[in-house]
Formats: sequence, structure tokens, C-alpha cells
Amino acid sequence: MDHEITKKITAMFDNRRLNRSGSSLFTAFASTVVALIVFTIILVSNLSVGDYSAKVVTIEIKTVVPYLPLSSEKDLSEESNHNYSIKQQVTVKEVNNLQVIEVFGGKGVSEKFQQRATEFLRDDCEVNFMMTWISPAEMFCKREVFSVESVFKHHPRGCLTILSSTMDSPQGFRILKPFLDRGSRVKAITPDMPFLLKDTAGESWLEEIQTGKRDPGKIPLAQNLSNLMRLAFLFKFGGVYLDTDMIVLKSFKTLRNVIGAQTLEPVSRNWTRLNNAVLVFDKNHPFLLKSIEEFALTFNGNVWGHNGPYLVSRVARTVEGTSGYNFTIMTPPAFYPVNWIEIEKLFKVPRTEKDSKRVQVKVLEMHKRSYGLHLWNKFSSKFEIEQGSAMDKLVSDHCIICDRVVSSS
Repeated sequence: MDHEITKKITAMFDNRRLNRSGSSLFTAFASTVVALIVFTIILVSNLSVGDYSAKVVTIEIKTVVPYLPLSSEKDLSEESNHNYSIKQQVTVKEVNNLQVIEVFGGKGVSEKFQQRATEFLRDDCEVNFMMTWISPAEMFCKREVFSVESVFKHHPRGCLTILSSTMDSPQGFRILKPFLDRGSRVKAITPDMPFLLKDTAGESWLEEIQTGKRDPGKIPLAQNLSNLMRLAFLFKFGGVYLDTDMIVLKSFKTLRNVIGAQTLEPVSRNWTRLNNAVLVFDKNHPFLLKSIEEFALTFNGNVWGHNGPYLVSRVARTVEGTSGYNFTIMTPPAFYPVNWIEIEKLFKVPRTEKDSKRVQVKVLEMHKRSYGLHLWNKFSSKFEIEQGSAMDKLVSDHCIICDRVVSSS
């Protein structure tokens, strides 16, 4: 209907304008008037049936993964009228952030979390591993499952806690059932951030986020809560944190209070950046408490990595060598033997003899020096594993269920 009205008014004006071709001033003035009339009619029409405000909310909701808002403000503002959408945009964002926090520790979660976590993390666990998962359960696919397989391949008596409200569900149980049927000790538990952050600097940060006193920023809040959650869980219980795109290559039993360097300075060989994709720490370790404090004091929700890899790098640089902070920084081959630029080569069959030799050398080096291999899923998720590639061999060597991993989705 709006389109037909626009056509009629435009046609009417075009007819009159033909009879007044001598006045450019009239043309400019009349064009402005027509534009205002058309805009007013469309706006009134939309507001009268409530479509416009519904559209603002719908656009935001459509881009949200269930439970976890991963939409950007840019998407919303591009789809709607800027002047009208500002208030709606803030309202939707606030509601979604509250929903996210609820998922990370809502009413009635605390007692259940403490009981379930304590019962699961018994003393007879060979190594206590933990992961976080903030996406829907259906996105926990073959590549993530292979990561879990690699944990139990090298730690058959280990325990793995997956902190996730979406995996703590019937669908999540079905995904993990093949491991449970084999006797592997893996459990998805809905996290409770208030409990994990109690008596730390993170407790006041969470309260500020909940009450709107702290800006969560443009980066999805769930992503930053995941960064904080891994620190808080290890501080409370101790153990090994792994990203879900980390492949375990050998036992972690001998590792204690360890973090891995991602890059080194070429000449001095001193580390330049750490990564938080693998964290191995004792319960109540001061590095973890300092990291939680740094998270709360310097939180920036608009810069990727500021509250994650860059955070642990800042803290390590500050406390390295300080009495009481006993931890080891391992060189890149330990957990990051292949950087994100080169990771594709492991997924493809080498095309030349030279490339083939390079890949063989890298794989042999990983078997000797690496505890894990970070797949950099953000970059490698689009790659399929070619039969005969290095990744194809790694899958067969480190799987226990061995359902071929062909892609990340």
C-alpha cells in the first residue's frame, strides 16, 4: 500500500512539474515537500499498525543465538530508522544482557551447581579438565567432539567438566552419551557466576553489569563471561582449561601452573604474547586471582582479546618473577605449534614434495614437543580435512570414537 501511494504522489508531481519547467527553485522545493509527504505517510502507516517497533525488536532477536545474544548493534541500526531505534536498541540490548547473565547463574542455580560440581570433581580424577560452551548445543559438532575424544585418549581416568547451559540439556546429553557409554567421565553443568566470583573483584564487576552501571560493550557479553568464567572456575577448583578447538596430543599429568606463549620475539626469543586457550593452574593460585582483578578493573567490551589473551599477557608481564607467583610460561610449540596463518596446511594434502617434507617435519616436531594443537577455529572452521592430510592422521591417532571429522559444522 505504501508503494502505491508513493507512485501516485510521484506521478502527480511529475505531471505538474512538466508544466513548470522554467523554475529550478520550484523543482527543488517541491521535491523536498514530496519527500516529506511520502515519509510522513509511510511512517504514520507503519506506526498505526505497530509494524515499526516490532521490526526493531524482531531484527535483534533473529540475530540472537538461543540464550546468547551474538548480534551487533550495527545490524540493528542498518535495518531500522536511526532516530527512532536508539531507545529501542538500548532496551533490547539490556534485556539480552540480563538474559545472558541469567544463563550464567540464575535463580536456583547456585546450590545445584555447587553440589553437582563438587560431586563430579572427585579426588580420583587423573586430571581435571574443563571447557566452556556458549553456543547452542547443536553447534557442538564433530570437531568439538574430537577435542573431547583427544582428552580421554590420553587421560582415560580424567574428568571433563563442560560449563554450559545449552549442553546441560537433553540434546547435550545425547551428544556426550557415546563418551558416557564408554565409561568416560564427562559432564555438562550450567555455570553459576555469582558463586564462582564470590569474594573476588569479579563479584562487584558482575553486579555493575547487572545493574547497568558498567557498559558491556559491543563484543558479545557471553564471550567475555567465558573469559572470566575459566579463570574463576580454575581459581575455585583448579585443573586444566582447554578451548574446544584444542587437540590434546599427550598427557598433561606432569604439567602444573602453566600458561603457553603464542609468539616470541625473533631475536631475544622472549615471549611477546600469551594465550588463554590453555590454562593449567592449582586451586587458589594468585595468578588467577590477579587475572580476575585485572578483568574487573580494566574491562573493555569493545576490544577483541582485551579481556582474554591480552589480559593474561598483561598480568604475566606484571607479576613475572614476583615472589609467590610461581608459574611457567611454555614456548609456542607446547600448545600453539602451528600459527593461524599456517593452520590450513595441516588440513590439505601437500601438493609438492617440498610441502610434504615441511608438513612431515612439523608433525614429527609436534609429537616430540607439543602437548596440544590449537586449531584456531575462527580461521580453520571453513577447511575440510582431506584424506591423507596431516589432520587426517592426527584424527586417527588421537580419537577414541573415531567418527571422521570433515568440517566444524
